[in-house]
Amino acid sequence: MAGPGPTFPLHRLVWANRHRELEAALHSRQHDIEQEDPRGRTPLELAVSLGNLESVRVLLRHNANVGKESCQGWAVLQEAVSTGDPEMVQLVLQYRDYQRATQRLAGIPELLNKLRQAPDFYVEMKWEFTSWVPLVSKMCPSDVYRVWKRGENLRVDTSLLGFEHMTWQRGRRSFIFKGQEAGALVMEVDHDRQLVHTETLGLTLHEPEALLATMRPSEEHVASRLTSPIVSTHLDTRNVAFERNKCGIWGWRSEKMETVSGYEAKVYSATNVELVTRTRTEHLSDQDKSRSKGGKTPFQSFLGMAQQHSSHNGAPVQQAASPTNPTAISPDEYFDPNFSLESRNIGRPIEMSSKVQRFKATLWLSEEHPLSLGDQVMPIIDLMAISNAHFAKLRDFITLRLPPGFPVKIEIPLFHVLNARITFSNLCGCDEPLSSVWVPAPGSAIAASASPFPCEVDPAVFEVPDGYSVLGAERSEPLRDEDDDLLQFAIQQSLLEAGTEAEQVTAYEEQLQLERALQESLQMSTEPEGPGAPLRAPPSFEEQLRLALELSAREQAEWERRGRREEEDLQRTLQRSLTEL
Repeated sequence: MAGPGPTFPLHRLVWANRHRELEAALHSRQHDIEQEDPRGRTPLELAVSLGNLESVRVLLRHNANVGKESCQGWAVLQEAVSTGDPEMVQLVLQYRDYQRATQRLAGIPELLNKLRQAPDFYVEMKWEFTSWVPLVSKMCPSDVYRVWKRGENLRVDTSLLGFEHMTWQRGRRSFIFKGQEAGALVMEVDHDRQLVHTETLGLTLHEPEALLATMRPSEEHVASRLTSPIVSTHLDTRNVAFERNKCGIWGWRSEKMETVSGYEAKVYSATNVELVTRTRTEHLSDQDKSRSKGGKTPFQSFLGMAQQHSSHNGAPVQQAASPTNPTAISPDEYFDPNFSLESRNIGRPIEMSSKVQRFKATLWLSEEHPLSLGDQVMPIIDLMAISNAHFAKLRDFITLRLPPGFPVKIEIPLFHVLNARITFSNLCGCDEPLSSVWVPAPGSAIAASASPFPCEVDPAVFEVPDGYSVLGAERSEPLRDEDDDLLQFAIQQSLLEAGTEAEQVTAYEEQLQLERALQESLQMSTEPEGPGAPLRAPPSFEEQLRLALELSAREQAEWERRGRREEEDLQRTLQRSLTEL
């Protein structure tokens, strides 16, 4: 009788890169393609870490999950970038985007069916990007997502499209989802060009090869990943705690209430929210490392892009080692769960810096708000989160066990210099009336429904506008999932558009000098004048207030000076235009 086969058969074929035998084993459907080895890796993760491109190609053809994260929190695509192999990155990126698209398309009918059960509504979600950095805060964009829902039809309008070529990209865009018997119809409406790209989900899901072909990334996109650091940013909410904010003075404190969009809301702080940013650079050339690390302008360093806490893992390279197995681990050692690898590992030795910052998130929760977070709002956030990193962070936060009430306003950190403040407003056009939304007359069937806020939405908002050209599906370059560096550069570019870099850095340095002067004044007021001299009393409240007001006045004067200069530049431009006419 034959004995039991080797443990982790797919992994062992991957280890030896015996891709033809791997193909045959997968065709037999006798093995779990997502099984994890003793080190927590699936066959695909192992193949990528070892740089075995042929095995990676076979596993991806058999639909191995590209979206899985390793035990250390790194995605398969990020591990592919760390190999420095452009063909590996192109392949993994193509299948990553293909799997994301198919998952999104497959999930839309269920989402629309869930929405069909809920009352119709219109609501606006205002996103304001804020920063504790004054110069950055002034240039941060804002956007309003306008949402119509009628039956199983959904429309979302937006104007902030993303970041490209280091600038904010704006445009008028609508995403329309219409439920159908055979699935759903998805339309992306470009109002600026009057074009509509349509996609019928039932047809798309039956043409996987055609869909995969549209996902092939450009050589420039692959090259940009291979010459940029690998950055991972996530909110760690494992230890989050919610507490009511207080207000009042002179020892009298009460729980804080504020009115948001016409609804009384309790104000909560979420403490112990940690923003974890990790950056890897082992795949970069010395020139790329110098550009991303030492070649920054003062302003880039100010934005927090400098590497910190550099660390290398992996033992010294041994003789019989390879670039992807630098410590010459044998397969028997690797697959033995009782064998400790300690600091040894496969893959290129990781060069990583990390930054952990603790933030307070703030929530305004109303128990009177008629919208249902679970039935009406969460399906929309789930849909938008698939292709929008900001919505993904919002989803991760509001899926926590929140205190009771609807979150009419939320402020959460996105990156270490940026917060997002999201406010729900204009429910069913109650603040600013719309021609496409109205409250039904008393006595009508909708008014008599069980909905706490009956609302009727014009079905015409889900139709293609007259005169627009209707085309088939078109897929643009997908958004990066490592948005941090791109966003930081976009912030810098926006600042530079408002003035020269020298002016921006000078303003920043002047502010720092004033802050240092304030700190030195406070320090000098408490230090003794000489040996044996008594300590001075700490500055009075009036003195601290005077210094703080001086700092604020200096900053305000600078903003006003720049505002006047911008206004003068605009007037000159207008006069020149009129002269030319």
